[in-house]
Amino acid sequence: MSMYGRDPWGGPLEINAADSATDDDRSRTLQDLDRAALSRPLDETQQSWLLGPSEQKKKKKYVDLGCIIVSRKIFVWTVGTLVVSAVLAGLITLIVKTVPRHHHGKPPPDNYTLALHKALMFFNAQRSGKLPKHNNVSWRGNSCLRDGKSDPGTTMKDLVGGYYDAGDAIKFNFPASFAMTMLSWSVIEYSAKYEAAGELNHVKEIIKWGTDYLLKTFNNSADTIDKIAAQVGVGDTSGGSTTPNDHYCWMRPEDIDYPRPVYECHSCSDLAAEMAAALAAASIVFKDNKAYSQKLVHGARTVFQFARDQRGRYSAGGSDPALFYNSSSYWDEFVWGGAWLYYATGNSSYLQLATHPKLAKHAGAFWGGPDYGVLSWDNKLAGAQVLLSRLRLFLSPGYPYEEILRTFHNQTSIVMCSFLPVFTSFNRTKGGLIQLNHGRPQPLQYVVNAAFLAALYSDYLDAADTPGWYCGPNFYSTDVLREFAKTQMDYILGKNPRKMSYVVGFGNHYPKHVHHRGASIPKNKIRYNCKGGWKWRDSKKPNPNTLVGAMVAGPDKHDGFHDVRTNYNYTEPTLAGNAGLVAALVALSGDKSTRIDKNTIFSAVPPMFPTPPPPPAPWKP
Repeated sequence: MSMYGRDPWGGPLEINAADSATDDDRSRTLQDLDRAALSRPLDETQQSWLLGPSEQKKKKKYVDLGCIIVSRKIFVWTVGTLVVSAVLAGLITLIVKTVPRHHHGKPPPDNYTLALHKALMFFNAQRSGKLPKHNNVSWRGNSCLRDGKSDPGTTMKDLVGGYYDAGDAIKFNFPASFAMTMLSWSVIEYSAKYEAAGELNHVKEIIKWGTDYLLKTFNNSADTIDKIAAQVGVGDTSGGSTTPNDHYCWMRPEDIDYPRPVYECHSCSDLAAEMAAALAAASIVFKDNKAYSQKLVHGARTVFQFARDQRGRYSAGGSDPALFYNSSSYWDEFVWGGAWLYYATGNSSYLQLATHPKLAKHAGAFWGGPDYGVLSWDNKLAGAQVLLSRLRLFLSPGYPYEEILRTFHNQTSIVMCSFLPVFTSFNRTKGGLIQLNHGRPQPLQYVVNAAFLAALYSDYLDAADTPGWYCGPNFYSTDVLREFAKTQMDYILGKNPRKMSYVVGFGNHYPKHVHHRGASIPKNKIRYNCKGGWKWRDSKKPNPNTLVGAMVAGPDKHDGFHDVRTNYNYTEPTLAGNAGLVAALVALSGDKSTRIDKNTIFSAVPPMFPTPPPPPAPWKP
């Protein structure tokens, strides 16, 4: 039988009545337990139980800090360590502040960034109208302040502003619109790189100067229009005409005194759709400026509707534009303009149009041809296909767009393959320049556009965590595309057989006789009349003014180049060519870790959930 009592520590105390051990046995056992217990080191509490009140230690082992009690040894070590650390830190600070240092600044900017600063200056030199105070081109001034007013036949009286196209003083809206679209595209994708180069505000200002002018060339507040001012100034000198005009005369734009006719068009689908692309792309660049962005979107919608309603080429019938910027068709602009309007508005009707198989077929998306894949002011198909491949890579909208988007994506892959040296779609010069225009003059404008598309597409693939793409059975990494873009841009910047930089002001050896009226006539307070400037045109001396950043037309198919002012096929720069130059330079500039901006272009696009395909037709036996 067991009896339970209470153990004073709270546990049950068991007394076993059946215990047969004697008192002597218990006593021995207890003594053994005591000896075992005492053989272990005892803490103060246990000693007090066994020994009763002990004498005070000479020195306490613990320090009472109020909220906690810590070991004296740890306390002394901690305080000592802190004091020594503070002394050491003070000494180090003193040494660092007193010893002279060698500053390791940021690494020097790469060639692409250096060239970018200069390339943007070209646009400042091409400005028409009343110049801003900070234009930074000392030899330029206000010019052509009566554009629109001086032509009694036009209803658009304020056509002041915009950009001169090339070395003349004509304002061609078609290539100028393309230039603004390309600049806007580069800002949307690479705003962080522009920011890092300190050029973001500058490039936005350049775009706004262009779009402000485009908005003047039609009734931008209306929902429907019936005409656009397509061109200011004329350049036709055929048939021996001696009427003063922008090609016959060689004058500084500031001195022009002859009338400048306005060319209006009433059915110009290509021009209107390109203007829509420019305004829509710019509206994304300026999305933080809500009022201006909405104005651009409204203008884009209006001119695009006009393009769709009034079908026709702007340069038809041997008109003045046909002599200089003849458009081959408007179907590519429909795809391009539709894609940009979709990104700017999120309205799926634009995407349905841009991905319509018939439109793509008319634009030449399903067949090759010698110029297939070459992006230019005339043909935007290659650019539109890259732009829409972006949608598939990052948003994957699915049905009903997937089939045509996959086609565009595949076509983009084929175009990228055609840029590689292992393929023979395009010849190369001995110096390595790709002949995208098959040996015809003025090659560089096409090369820079291809370099931009290649660098951009490689960045798209990287951002989509795709290491490369297939050309037939062979897989190529994204680095191969980037390398193509770099070799072509390096050629333009001076790595070529002539060691000639084709960007004015970049490097030590660049064209000095650029075909450009303003740059070739000194600003000496003498006003040279229409023919008076011919002596400057025909002079063998270098231009008195440096047209900084201008990319000239380029070398011939044998890497040859003649720095002659009168031969525009070598020495004339253009707005469209320089826009491609800027885009390619910013894509290659700076740190490769700075990737494209994946999201800004989609800021107006609503969330996409793939629509399920329609159910199959009912089965019939």
